[in-house]
Amino acid sequence: MKRTAVNPWDWSLKLGYNQAEIITDTSRQLICAGQTAVDGAGNLQCPGDMRGQIILALDNLEAVLAGADMNLSNIIRLGVFATNMDEALKNFDLLGMRFGPIQCAPPMTLLGVTRLAIPGLLFEIEATAAA
Repeated sequence: MKRTAVNPWDWSLKLGYNQAEIITDTSRQLICAGQTAVDGAGNLQCPGDMRGQIILALDNLEAVLAGADMNLSNIIRLGVFATNMDEALKNFDLLGMRFGPIQCAPPMTLLGVTRLAIPGLLFEIEATAAA
């Protein structure tokens, strides 16, 4: 897979994402459902803890990717949903810790929502990946 960043402005790079990417030379695409802070049985974990929920949601996303023989470097788009935008942004260093070392800055949308599917969820992340 070849990625070519498209950034008419550089402000988003400081936040860890490209405005767009041209993706070529792919053979497979994976569309991931939103991943949250739940355990293997679907039970809410880390209630009231945005940081803990982001960590577990990212862990769960990596598990889904691994199930398709992919990893975070295969992600070509992220959708992020948070019930408290300020708390989410305060903890966005967690995304930087995962994506920064692999120099992956997929286009991303962050959206504030009033509630997620399971009461108590604070954060959800969905992804599209390609290989």
